[in-house]
Amino acid sequence: MIKKAVQDAINQQITREMYSSNLYLAMAGYYKSINLNGFANWMRVQAQEEMMHALKFFDYVLDRGGEVKIGEIQAPPSKWDSPLSAFEDAYKHEQLVSAWINDLADLAIKESDHATGILLQWFINEQVEEEASASEIVERLRMAGDSKSGLFMLDSEMKTRKFIPPPTN
Repeated sequence: MIKKAVQDAINQQITREMYSSNLYLAMAGYYKSINLNGFANWMRVQAQEEMMHALKFFDYVLDRGGEVKIGEIQAPPSKWDSPLSAFEDAYKHEQLVSAWINDLADLAIKESDHATGILLQWFINEQVEEEASASEIVERLRMAGDSKSGLFMLDSEMKTRKFIPPPTN
C-alpha cells in the first residue's frame, strides 16, 4: 500500500506531466503556425512522451493500491517570440520537471518507500536525457542565429524524431 504523502505527491506529478504534455502540444502548434513542421513534429513527440510519463505514474499509484486524483490542468501559453524562445522555455520546463522528480525522490527516501524510489530512478535517468536533448537544440538554435538556412536545416532534422512507446512490462 502506498503512503498517503507519496500518493498525494505522485498525483500532483501526474497533473504536472499532463500539463507538460499540453505545453509541448501548444509548442507544436506554434511551430506549425510558423511553418517549422520539423520542430512541430519534435514537440508533438515530446507531448506524447509526457503523456506516457503521466500514465506511468497513474498506473503505479493504482498498482500500489492508491487512489488517483488528477488536479486542474492550467492552459499553457500558445505563442512565443521566436523559435529559440520556445525551445528555451522547453529547456527551462525540463529543468523544473527534474526538480519535481528530485523532490519526489527525496520524499520517497524520507518515507522509506523503496518501491517508489526504484520507480523514480527511471524518471531521474529520463530527465537527464530530456534536459540534454533540449539543451542541445537550444545551443544549436543559438549557433544558427539569424541564419534562415541553419534554421531550416535544423527543422529538417527535427522531422525524423518518432514516438516509440516503451515496452510494456
